[in-house]
Amino acid sequence: MAAVRIKPYSQLAAEAAARQRQVRAFRRNQIFGLMILAGIVCLWRLLHTHPGWIFPAGWWRW
Repeated sequence: MAAVRIKPYSQLAAEAAARQRQVRAFRRNQIFGLMILAGIVCLWRLLHTHPGWIFPAGWWRW
């Protein structure tokens, strides 16, 4: 059985802070990627939709 070393509190706190920074960066990158994907889907949908549905006749006149 492997011996488990008890770490000092300062090392545990530093590891927890580093892990928290890593998780925060991962979540930020994940949200940024999902927003890019959503933008691509919206743009693709806009470009592949019938123009009459986006700009119906007389849309510029109220």
